[in-house]
Amino acid sequence: MRKQIAAANWKMNLTLQQGEALIEALSKIPHDLKDNQEAVFGIPFPYLIPIKNALGGKKNVFIAAQNCSDKKSGAYTGETSAEMLQSIGISYVILGHSERREYFNESNELLSKKVNICLENELKPIFCCGEALAVREANTQNEFVEIQLKESLFHLSAEQIKGFVIAYEPIWAIGTGKTASSAQAQEMHAHIRSVFATQYGADIANSISILYGGSVKAANAKEIFGQPDVDGGLVGGASLIAEEFAAIINGLK
Repeated sequence: MRKQIAAANWKMNLTLQQGEALIEALSKIPHDLKDNQEAVFGIPFPYLIPIKNALGGKKNVFIAAQNCSDKKSGAYTGETSAEMLQSIGISYVILGHSERREYFNESNELLSKKVNICLENELKPIFCCGEALAVREANTQNEFVEIQLKESLFHLSAEQIKGFVIAYEPIWAIGTGKTASSAQAQEMHAHIRSVFATQYGADIANSISILYGGSVKAANAKEIFGQPDVDGGLVGGASLIAEEFAAIINGLK
């Protein structure tokens, strides 16, 4: 059974005190994780250890860094290495988020290096992919996302890809006034799974968790997560509100 994951991406939001208050508020709201379900918190670097401690080792609850360097170590002021993250017990790293690709010009080639260094340090990547509005309007989204996956991930072995986590971001439907339907989410998730099936076989493809990253909220989570190839969500703004994120966790199938 594939893992179902509700992943919170706090981005560059909240003070430490606000983050701790959010975790405390979440702990008071009933939300149950089944054996095949996880809640993952993508936390700003300064808060990784205190928020990890605040979560107190709860079952099926994990911490993610929002990025890491593609370098092992060295004179790279301001960067954070995968080895550093592994040394403080971080489980996941979000890689290739659309904001990193757009604002920091992260290429597919660079992301392949980040994937490698995470796996070398026993960190699980949450690998983001997705197309902008111009690509969707040109109806070339399938080819675009396929290239992202192939250039960053297809050098990996089947064993490395097994159980991988992908997050699909329909960038064209985030903050544009346009809305992605649950059917559109399913269509792309099914395509992504088929791309992995072609390269690695159906068994490996069916082990991969594919999360939806298109403005998931409490109001739409259950419908989106109910699609057969949608295995949860990578959640931005709604993850900053305890009641919203608890409802999203409860929306996992």
